Amino acid sequence: ENPVLTLEGHTSSVTALGFQRDGQYLYSGSEDGTVKLWDLRSRSYSRNFDAKAPINSVALRDRQTKNAGAGVLVSGNDGLSGASADHLIISGDQHGCVKIWDLGTGKCINSVVPDPRGVAGRPVSIQAVAYSEDTKTLVAATNHATVFVWDASNPTNLEPITKFRAHSSGTYCLQAKLSPDSRTLVTTSSDHSVRLWDTTTWQLNQVLSAHTKWVWDCSFCADSSYICTASSDHTARLWNLKTGEVVRQYTGHPSTPVTCVALNDSSV
Repeated sequence: ENPVLTLEGHTSSVTALGFQRDGQYLYSGSEDGTVKLWDLRSRSYSRNFDAKAPINSVALRDRQTKNAGAGVLVSGNDGLSGASADHLIISGDQHGCVKIWDLGTGKCINSVVPDPRGVAGRPVSIQAVAYSEDTKTLVAATNHATVFVWDASNPTNLEPITKFRAHSSGTYCLQAKLSPDSRTLVTTSSDHSVRLWDTTTWQLNQVLSAHTKWVWDCSFCADSSYICTASSDHTARLWNLKTGEVVRQYTGHPSTPVTCVALNDSSV
């Protein structure tokens, strides 16, 4: 009720949203096959990236450069031109493709299909993409529970690091997030579990098991010590990652799956 701002431009379901670091821009992905970057000051989109496939997930690489006088993104009337590799958008789509887009030029600078074989003649869908805070690692998770990891130091030439099955055969990865300290990857799944992976060894560290249905989303707190998860069991849960215990359970959606969650550290 009473939204502060309504942005219109997509022609199908919006499946991914996120803010650029200083909050001036919002990025979105949609099943209409596009990724859009919205300028919240002008209330219109300043970039439109045509992926030509329904989008499931979007992530932003935002090594933000400040102008000391104005406190804005690198030079240009729209704050984006000249952004180069410091400002990239990564999309994952239902045709199994991970694409990297340059915010400055609006062009796709890399496109990778990590599992070109597909399954039974159908492409493997990319359910989630994530970039590490140190901008060195890119992760993609699929609807066949496989995680692909690349060294993304040079975004135009991704170097494979590893791939592994994050959840049991026949289940989906629904979300993948890298912690703010870049030490942990979390995956959520249709198998009702939340799994934590060490990004040094890519070995399983911990399994969080309290949800009773699909776990759709997750969000880290700023110091990487807590995570909040959202599930079809109508709950959101806040976990202490040191103990692996649920410290709070939120049950305000008694008849509706909880499919998205964001964490404000002041509420922890």
